[in-house]
Amino acid sequence: MRRLILLLAVTALAAVGFTATPAAAQPGNDGPSILVVGGRPATENYSFLVYTSGCTGSLIKANWVVTARHCPTPSSVRVGSINRTSGGVVVSVVQAVSHPSAGSDVKLMRLASNVSYAPAPIPTTSGAVGTATRIIGWGQTCAPRGCGSAPTIANELDTSILADSRCSGIYSSTEICTNNTNGNSGACYGDSGGPQVRQINGRWNLIGATSRAGNNNSTCATGPSIYGDLPAIRTWINSTVGGLPA
Repeated sequence: MRRLILLLAVTALAAVGFTATPAAAQPGNDGPSILVVGGRPATENYSFLVYTSGCTGSLIKANWVVTARHCPTPSSVRVGSINRTSGGVVVSVVQAVSHPSAGSDVKLMRLASNVSYAPAPIPTTSGAVGTATRIIGWGQTCAPRGCGSAPTIANELDTSILADSRCSGIYSSTEICTNNTNGNSGACYGDSGGPQVRQINGRWNLIGATSRAGNNNSTCATGPSIYGDLPAIRTWINSTVGGLPA
């Protein structure tokens, strides 16, 4: 991650980013039983997980969510449920702020009111190469673009951080390269903006936001993925949201 930028690259995200296909954006359609691509149904009820109508996000403060800049800004989001159609709480989005750097596919969204769900802390570093991580999202569960709809229940996949050299077109200062587990698993369309987390002292910490494929291939899970490195821009996030939780 060091889970298209510049103005032309942001446009190109429509081709190789992990935004949802039209089918994936439709609520209420169950996906295949194997999830993410090669993942599994969420094994925990992640309090910080956010469904953003075709993308995924993470709660980082009681009234702030982080997602991918290339994702459309929705009118509302569902917070605190692994089910994108029920549970948690639905809250209106009143502001969106994109990171100013061309090399960061990250956007913050301010909610109309505070929610009671626990946000994910952002650590000071994302971790070294080989660090065990987990990705979570509502992306399609088959590899070719448009091959299926989004699952109702969020999916998770255990992954790890790769050397930046393994990802094509990565911005090393603001992005993380992430392994495609077993060479055939990874994030897919609809996972965009979703969390990459790692365990620190028994608690999930948020280190990344899903951005795009790391091999310029529109077929998911054929190579590593690129994630926005949130610890790398933590100072900007902290300033924008008026202070992150301790």
